Amino acid sequence: MQIRISWPEGHLTATLDDTPTAQALAKALPLVSTARTWGEEVYFDTGVSVAREEGARQVVEPGTVAFWTDGDALALPYGPTPISQGWGSPSTEFGGECRLASPCNLLGHLDGDPRPLATVRDGDPIRVELVVP
Repeated sequence: MQIRISWPEGHLTATLDDTPTAQALAKALPLVSTARTWGEEVYFDTGVSVAREEGARQVVEPGTVAFWTDGDALALPYGPTPISQGWGSPSTEFGGECRLASPCNLLGHLDGDPRPLATVRDGDPIRVELVVP
């Protein structure tokens, strides 16, 4: 399944795995929310509430599409967050680990370079929709 994430300055697509959380998210699409930023992570409320899945992780690769069960939010890290180990030191291709606020369900990965997420501003409207082949 593929989704499109759009904001005033750009958009990205992501490929999601077939997980219970991804299925719950797909049922809620399209959705419009308000973007929040936390270091080099964009997150936003989805209105979807799910349990933490086995395999949830706190440290992920840049471009991972994660679901933060504590906040019912989609989390899109593209670089380090304020709680990353070695904040500001280049430990990944994009510069520093992506440490989420708490373990998150892993849904899939952004297609291509995740760095366009740097153009998302706190408070931007953000839209997520299914990409129909």
